[in-house]
Amino acid sequence: MQLAFILYKYFPFGGLQRDFLRIALECQQRGHAIRVYTPIWEGEIPAGFEVVVVPVKALFNHKRNEKLTAWVEADLARRPVARVIGFNKMPGLDVYYAADGCFEDKAQTLRHPIYRKWGRYKHFADYERAVFAPEAKTAILMISEVQQPLFVKHYHTPRQRFHLLPPGIAQDRRAPANAGEIRAGFRREFGLADDQLLLVQIGSGFKTKGLDRSLKAVAALPRELRQRSRLIVIGQDDPRTFQLQAKALGIAEQVQILKGRSDIPRFLLGADLLIHPAYNENTGTVLLEALVAGLPVLVTDVCGYAHYIRDADAGRVLPSPFVQERLNHCLADMLADDRRRAFWGRNGLAYAGCADLYSMPQRAADVILAERP
Repeated sequence: MQLAFILYKYFPFGGLQRDFLRIALECQQRGHAIRVYTPIWEGEIPAGFEVVVVPVKALFNHKRNEKLTAWVEADLARRPVARVIGFNKMPGLDVYYAADGCFEDKAQTLRHPIYRKWGRYKHFADYERAVFAPEAKTAILMISEVQQPLFVKHYHTPRQRFHLLPPGIAQDRRAPANAGEIRAGFRREFGLADDQLLLVQIGSGFKTKGLDRSLKAVAALPRELRQRSRLIVIGQDDPRTFQLQAKALGIAEQVQILKGRSDIPRFLLGADLLIHPAYNENTGTVLLEALVAGLPVLVTDVCGYAHYIRDADAGRVLPSPFVQERLNHCLADMLADDRRRAFWGRNGLAYAGCADLYSMPQRAADVILAERP
């Protein structure tokens, strides 16, 4: 079959983007042709992919999205495909990969009522309704159990249209046999002494991921522990606000913010703790990448994948509502207890060996390629 995938932006370091690529490659491996529509493509194009960089621009994102939809609809009319798979909510999809949470629920619970008078709200509400309305035919690939009830609440979506997927952690994230050697080499490269503690925070969108909370927690560490600790942050975002915050907190020399990169497994093996105090997060793939690398995790419970950390006993999960002092206290406790961190790391590795954390691309391809009624 000829398949068409649509997403608003591709770059190599986003969680949604990596999920898209692995699903598309799985479909290609099964013998199907891949066409991709996106206004922005950064990075290499996989062999055999037809990538259509759609020439649309607009002052506002929602206007650009509407132009993209119209352009793709016209191209598909000229060059039809068997399936249209979207990684963002939009009309005309056969399959939608639900990387984002319920927009309508956020609009009603987190926004002022006047927000729903704006054109931006109408656009995103209409595009979400096009996927989840009862009369729609779109098959929905769910990656977060906590979001499905919200879509059903707001749209009365028939439950048989939801397909809950397992996580899709790449096997190269698992700790290899020579993990100790990789860790030692990494720590030499970054000038980390044996008694120094490395925290990592990984993910694009520093504000949503709670980097401000992490910086406050590092600054609040007891003096001796703070002096031994470093924080490396990795993600595609503007770092300036957070660099200024680190400077104001007096920890600028202990904080390093790097752009997205492809060698994340080395950081997971070389670090002592992953901190992820997100404000909201549909899933949080990096939590599981840390777990399968044997890296303890400190995370807020709003993340869709946080329950895996609790299930595996591979770190600490902070309950809602968020309290900064609780994060500060937990971080200090976790960094001060080498034996406990080793225990959490072993638990993560054991869980990685028995739980299905890897088959998402295969299960997603099954749904995409299934016969339609």
